[in-house]
Amino acid sequence: MSGKGYEVGSGNVFKDIGVPNAEEHLVKAQLVFKIDGIMKKRRMKQTDAATLFGIRQPDVSKMLRGEFRQFSVERLLRFLVKLDQDVEIVVRDHSDKRTSPQLHVSYGKAA
Repeated sequence: MSGKGYEVGSGNVFKDIGVPNAEEHLVKAQLVFKIDGIMKKRRMKQTDAATLFGIRQPDVSKMLRGEFRQFSVERLLRFLVKLDQDVEIVVRDHSDKRTSPQLHVSYGKAA
């Protein structure tokens, strides 16, 4: 048997499978992942989240199942704020000449 038998991904599965606007899609997925984690930790029902977010329960369900194209990154950030999360946006110079500038989501603990 010759060859690796596998392919190393780019770190963005959406890019790897050819999804348009893959970077934005990855950011949205990461934000929804955080929203879902907070809801689970609080044992929050989808109906309660829908009321808090000002959307319908079926839209919360779709979002949590990965159908979040209808939501902008800004709107998902607002959902996090409604879940009592501080959201900080940091813009900095890109210094690594070997890679392209990119969007990135990171989670931190409160100080």
